[in-house]
Amino acid sequence: MEQLAEIVALTEGVLGREVIGTYLHGSSVFGGLRPASDVDVLVVTRRRMDEDERRALVGGLLGISGSRNDARPVELTVVVRSEVRPWRYPPVGDFLYGEWLRAEYEAGKVPRPEPAPDLALLLSMALSGDHPLTGPPPAQVLDPVPHTDLVRASVAGIPGLLDGLDGDTRNVLLTFARIWTTLATGRILPKDTAADWALDRLPPEHRPVIEHARSLYLDCRYEEESWSEALRARVRPCVDHVLAEIDRLRLRTGEGD
Repeated sequence: MEQLAEIVALTEGVLGREVIGTYLHGSSVFGGLRPASDVDVLVVTRRRMDEDERRALVGGLLGISGSRNDARPVELTVVVRSEVRPWRYPPVGDFLYGEWLRAEYEAGKVPRPEPAPDLALLLSMALSGDHPLTGPPPAQVLDPVPHTDLVRASVAGIPGLLDGLDGDTRNVLLTFARIWTTLATGRILPKDTAADWALDRLPPEHRPVIEHARSLYLDCRYEEESWSEALRARVRPCVDHVLAEIDRLRLRTGEGD
């Protein structure tokens, strides 16, 4: 994939020997890319980036990510190995590029180090995907994330997901299904597989919402997405049911507090 080669060349050009390993994760590794999928890449480094490196990396990614007709959006995360090994929660991310933040980057914003609970999930996916683009296997670079911290990270993201429910309905619904699955099984599944798991356990009145979100994920770009008024009216009741199941599991295990 030409875009991956460009990402690797960019990160190595900016960071050089400071890169320990570059790892593909997400849909590219689990289940295959869908019409609206990002290319998800994790970079593990030896030290934090300086200001010039941050600006150079943002500038390069603006040209690689979603900027041409045949380019996918890129989500690139950089972590310093000493910040996540030995493992502690919450982890600190050194840099995050995501296409949803493009306007901020184009206006001059530069990603800074910050606590990032959801890195617990990302690093777990990178470990289980085991897909190095450069460097050693991820298990030689990263510590495993305890299930307790996967739960904590999953629950920590719920308020932000709820804020995005109206504007990013399919992704929020499928992410809630995946959180439910993770708490119940200890595994982080692809979104469509998590939806299948949830559909087997949902009452009939809530299934059409998840079925539609799954169908959109598998078949549609964001600009092609549509929801009927009848389905839209069912979204929040479905979410409330799934959140109740998540809370029940969290309280049962005593995790995620």
